[in-house]
Amino acid sequence: MSCYDCNRTELLRKAVAEAGRGLPAIEPGMPLPAGTGLSRRSFLLRSSGLAFAVFGGSAFLSPRAVEAAIEAATPGRILVSVFLSGGADTLSVLFPAGDPLYHQFRPVLGLDPASATPFAEDTRLYWHPSTASLATLHGEGKVTVLPAIGYDHPDKSHFTSRHYWEVGATDPHLRTGWLGRYLDTVNQPDNPLQGLSLDTGLQPSLATVSAPVAALDSPDTFAFSDSRIVSFPLEAQMLKAAGALGSAHAVGGDPALQQAGNAAKQSLHLHTQLGTFSNFNTKVTYPTSTDPFPHRLAGLAAMIQAGLPLRCVSITAPGHYDTHAGQAQPLSSGLKLTSDALLAFQRDLEQRGLADRVLVHVWSEFGRRAQENGSQGTDHGAAGIGFLIGSRVRGGMIGEYPGLQSGLDSQGNLVPTADFRGVYGALIAQWLGADPTRVIPNAAAFTQPALLR
Repeated sequence: MSCYDCNRTELLRKAVAEAGRGLPAIEPGMPLPAGTGLSRRSFLLRSSGLAFAVFGGSAFLSPRAVEAAIEAATPGRILVSVFLSGGADTLSVLFPAGDPLYHQFRPVLGLDPASATPFAEDTRLYWHPSTASLATLHGEGKVTVLPAIGYDHPDKSHFTSRHYWEVGATDPHLRTGWLGRYLDTVNQPDNPLQGLSLDTGLQPSLATVSAPVAALDSPDTFAFSDSRIVSFPLEAQMLKAAGALGSAHAVGGDPALQQAGNAAKQSLHLHTQLGTFSNFNTKVTYPTSTDPFPHRLAGLAAMIQAGLPLRCVSITAPGHYDTHAGQAQPLSSGLKLTSDALLAFQRDLEQRGLADRVLVHVWSEFGRRAQENGSQGTDHGAAGIGFLIGSRVRGGMIGEYPGLQSGLDSQGNLVPTADFRGVYGALIAQWLGADPTRVIPNAAAFTQPALLR
């Protein structure tokens, strides 16, 4: 289903987080991903069993650092970045059945509006049936839709376009993420949870220069064991031993041993801190799936309620959207699980009284070609789809659907009506309360839409 470019991009990203293998080969002119070289395993003793890692910062934390940060934290706003990997098909997620050219361009993939929810802000558009949960939240005024978001002179390479979105600029040489640069401006040097990648490795958008950030698979699976072993009774003893060894080496004269020692000592401390998350205590039913996305969102809600000092969280949604062939089924299943899990997360936050503190930003590296191909799929396009979700968003839409008659470029791709850099600047300024000119290169050149009620 996926093209070579997409598969290679995913492999390169994963290779970045593999300890002991060096950096992947990259052709001349190909931009490096933000965060290249930072891997959870290379910092935490290169152990396959650790599910928590800390990146960045000039030194590791003291054993009480995270605990002190939690005690001193003032509950603030949190931005959650959700990535739809592969380039989600804009013209299916919000499909223009009311556009006269739609079924001409999509004779096989065209959807029937009779079983879909109309999009109130544009009578030509309808919600994909699998996004009914998002349609529900939109009807409540809790979803803002970006029906054609992108950037000028779009690059249709997964690797390059994803890099641009991650670093917040069309600059192939930037090596820090846009959220990472924001965290550098507000850096709490004793708080790696200020930037949290809910994944097995660092999300490049969180790559910083100096601020410590973290990667956590799930708050209830932080372990010091081998995933290939079903039962690991020696885990507690191993953690204590590692912590004792770490404490001994942390005060030694060898800088490398000091770093490794502090990492081991800190991993024991963090395991203790996260040990309270064996039960998320949610009253909301999340979708059941083998994909970790719903479980991670449930854990995130519990972490927020527990007062953990989070600022920016990054997570990858289920599904793979590089649908060059046989698009209908995988697109539908990925959208449904993602939408249902996001609805459950919003309801969970509301039930816990936390909804006003969290804004979710959903994005994908680009959209798909307006015309379907001969394999019942769609090829790389330009403008994509995006969402802002939360109790504080304005609702409605940012930008507009440009139409198939006059809204396509010379290659048959939907042209963007909103620039992602303007949205990033607005998120930094209006939600996080920081200066976007310190985060987004040339920020003043991009219109910042009003995001909040």
